[in-house]
Amino acid sequence: MKDLTLVIPAKEEWDSLPKVLEELKTLECKIIVVLDRSDIETINSIKNYNCEIVYQSGKGYGNAIIEGINNTKTEFLCIFNADGSFNPKYLEEMLNLCKNKLDFVFASRYMINSGSDDDTFLTTLGNFIFTMIGKIFFSLRLSDILYTFLLGKTYSFKKLELKSNDFCLCVEMPIKAKRFGMNFIDTPSYERKRIAGKKKVNEFRDGFKILIYMVKSFLKIK
Repeated sequence: MKDLTLVIPAKEEWDSLPKVLEELKTLECKIIVVLDRSDIETINSIKNYNCEIVYQSGKGYGNAIIEGINNTKTEFLCIFNADGSFNPKYLEEMLNLCKNKLDFVFASRYMINSGSDDDTFLTTLGNFIFTMIGKIFFSLRLSDILYTFLLGKTYSFKKLELKSNDFCLCVEMPIKAKRFGMNFIDTPSYERKRIAGKKKVNEFRDGFKILIYMVKSFLKIK
């Protein structure tokens, strides 16, 4: 997998990120970790690992991913969590699927032979609602619209010209991919329990932002 870069946005993940990087050591892929310069504990926790650190010029989860994308030079990239919830065993299959004339492969927790140890009733309900909105508003044939475990061609990621600095990025990606006529599918995966730390997403605040973004996108309001 030398043609793959893992983009890992990290914020206060000093407990989990070293364990994630340890698990990834056997893979022949490039790793970019995107961090805020002030996150000294996380920076120090990974100084002995073979990864490139990119410091954010802005703020937010979406901004970290965008900066990681902009610094990727391999043919393919995958957004990968720093908390240990994403299982690297799916990477090879996702990469092989993407090489079959696809722009993106979205992992899903809600297909047959998939699931999650980290989901809650509230996040499951919210994801179901937003996934339905995606299907109705944008004809998105995805089963897990809020899950950011996705792999794709670096060229295709950059072509999206992503703008969302926050968690709206998770819906901006498939919405724009659909509008640009890109080819993508979803595939089953199982989300593991996070190793440490807390979810950075606020279900109500960020859920409202995502809803507003989807409505504006549907109405083509910038």
